[in-house]
Amino acid sequence: MTTQMNILIVDDHPFIIQAYKNALDKYSQQGYEFVITQANNCKSGYESITETKTPFDVAFFDISMPEYAEKGIYSGEDLAMLMKTEMPSCKIILLTMHTELLKINNIIKNINPSGLVIKNDLTFDELIFAFDKIMKNENYYSQTVIKLVGQAQYNNIELDAFDKQILFHLSKGVKTKDLPLYIPLSLSAIEKRKLNIRELLEVKEGNDIDLINEAKTKGVI
Repeated sequence: MTTQMNILIVDDHPFIIQAYKNALDKYSQQGYEFVITQANNCKSGYESITETKTPFDVAFFDISMPEYAEKGIYSGEDLAMLMKTEMPSCKIILLTMHTELLKINNIIKNINPSGLVIKNDLTFDELIFAFDKIMKNENYYSQTVIKLVGQAQYNNIELDAFDKQILFHLSKGVKTKDLPLYIPLSLSAIEKRKLNIRELLEVKEGNDIDLINEAKTKGVI
């Protein structure tokens, strides 16, 4: 007797999607039938989550993908947060190229995924091993993640959703004076937040480009 499971895969790299499928096909020999839905950007990922009539049991998300700004979905992290709200029992697996400690810590703190894999750690056998642990209700972090979470640097940096929106729109070239058009805050509130962000990221001098570069270096965006 087989157990049917609904799987969502959201990644903009076809070869990664195929790797997931190959691993699932191999794992299906253990008595599972996987019904797979795939998407290749934030928009199609959002629609897959919000329009499905059958809840997903497991979801794979790439962190960096084409955004869906109309719905405030800028990355796989946002899709994962949406999934946690829409389908709390769904097991979430995140895949990323990011190896910055702050980025990894924020993912674990805000999303607490069942699986977190650095792309450079990924092999076919490792993917099957990770999926097996997750199916047994265990968490799986790849080796690079395990090494990073043991570090303490940047642990004191706390940025909320508005701070991250400010950095995101600045990185897209939006001027500070125009940020109230994109973020529901007054210009004075945004300027105060920018000063706080500079202090947290230790950017005492320089322009917005310097601030954005430091945020990227520390994995905030």
